[in-house]
Amino acid sequence: MLVLVAPGQGAQTPGFLTPWLDLPGAADRVAAWSDAIGLDLAHYGTKADADEIRDTAVAQPLLVAAGLLSADALGSRSAFGAVAGHSVGEITAAAYAGVLTDADALSFVRTRGLGMAEAAAVTETGMAAVLGGDRDVVVAHLEKLGLTPANINGAGQIVAAGTMEQIAALEADKPEGSMKVVALKVAGAFHTHHMVPAVDKLAEAAQALSPADPALKYVSNKDGLVVTTGADVVARLVGQVANPVRWDLCMETFAELGVTGIIELCPGGTLTGLAKRALKGVPSVALKTPDDLDKAAALVAEQTA
Repeated sequence: MLVLVAPGQGAQTPGFLTPWLDLPGAADRVAAWSDAIGLDLAHYGTKADADEIRDTAVAQPLLVAAGLLSADALGSRSAFGAVAGHSVGEITAAAYAGVLTDADALSFVRTRGLGMAEAAAVTETGMAAVLGGDRDVVVAHLEKLGLTPANINGAGQIVAAGTMEQIAALEADKPEGSMKVVALKVAGAFHTHHMVPAVDKLAEAAQALSPADPALKYVSNKDGLVVTTGADVVARLVGQVANPVRWDLCMETFAELGVTGIIELCPGGTLTGLAKRALKGVPSVALKTPDDLDKAAALVAEQTA
């Protein structure tokens, strides 16, 4: 069974959208999305520097747009048995599963990015990945420092979130058994109580949506469960911004479903990296540029032969 996954914030790099805009119709689609949400996605995806695309209000729509472009270029929707997304990647996954239209996904993520950026501006906060160590030991250490284990990613990676003072304390006093602490390219303590103000904005935006039920298994990063109704998917998308991401549980569900291959949408690499450590032996392809589409097509052909 093939699983399609969509990465979250922090996966973006300057210019990563450039080669995708050369695909037939891609530039026109991005221009239409840009007009609809009032954000020049082509500019930010091709010419903006790292600081500009670190802005939450920019990064999130940019990531969903890139994910949708690469999903369209990939094709082969019928080949996939399940889909999941990490953090904002869940919106990409919801569109791929047919829960949201592309237009609704871009509108919703624009609201999400603006709301989370506004919430992040209240207090200077950030996130850092703790690599290695026992999960329970790491979580207890984070909680002792007042930090939230915002992303429990599996494969020996837990992302802490909190104030910059708390992040600095973690860098100076890493959990026993962990290898290192790495600051992330995000502008806030996402998936924590710091993001509660954004939840109300998303709940209001969700009222304008008409979600369909998922056309394939949609694995929620709230708890790794397979969600079967569009209404439940949207409710989880709303609450998700202030609650931890349990990617470890998503990967456990992939294993239970019998995953035999994983393809990660653009800008791929993060989630396939985790899968290589947690789902050993499962082949994967990360879509970083259109040059990777042939490798993805070969994996699809191999899996569906």
